[in-house]
Amino acid sequence: MERLARSKAEGLEAAGEGAGEIRLGSDTVVVVDGEVLGKPAGAVEAREMLRRLSGREHEVLSGVAIHVPGPPARTVSAVARTRVTFRALEEVEIEAYVATGEPLDKAGAYGIQGRAAVFVARLEGSYDNVVGLPLATVDALLRDLGYRWLDFVDPAEE
Repeated sequence: MERLARSKAEGLEAAGEGAGEIRLGSDTVVVVDGEVLGKPAGAVEAREMLRRLSGREHEVLSGVAIHVPGPPARTVSAVARTRVTFRALEEVEIEAYVATGEPLDKAGAYGIQGRAAVFVARLEGSYDNVVGLPLATVDALLRDLGYRWLDFVDPAEE
């Protein structure tokens, strides 16, 4: 996770995109029984993932990296972890949820910020992490680099 996030943040500079700009890279996966569940390849895989998560606890891991171009270039990174427990899901719920298309582009085949919120019985850690970008982690990394989130807010937009 962390390596992929660093690669994303640093890769933009190598590709010539965003030259001279601070860049953020992030990637999120779901882990159950030590197996990584990324985005499902289709509806069949989404159903399988949801059945596997039904009535169980799993972990959501998000690697986050911030790259500041140099010289000297600097990259800081971290992994945020959140434990999520689903209640037992009925097959009809899984079918209806997959039919919405919502789980097809989400790690673990669900979006906590959408219809799958009703599946969550317990959450330990950062909700933002499960959504896909752990803002407290981003803030901590910015502080490590000597920035604050306020440095990136345009008061004219308020």
